Amino acid sequence: MSPTTILERIRGLFASDTGGHLDSISDALLEGTLQEPARPMSDQELARAIREFRSVPVSDRTIARLSRRLPEASKRDV
Repeated sequence: MSPTTILERIRGLFASDTGGHLDSISDALLEGTLQEPARPMSDQELARAIREFRSVPVSDRTIARLSRRLPEASKRDV
């Protein structure tokens, strides 16, 4: 399965506001700055990883870091 197909599946699991982030991953794969793993995850492994990721509460530190990045990202988009 191609990285683009995998990203499209992931995109369908999350709200549409993650599109920019997934687009940046897709671009990095196409540009070669992000490499595919030697053995891609199975659908079951991916589903488990997403469940584990979503079950962990977001820390205050993470929210603070993302809050600082939002203004930076919006400046780049302009």
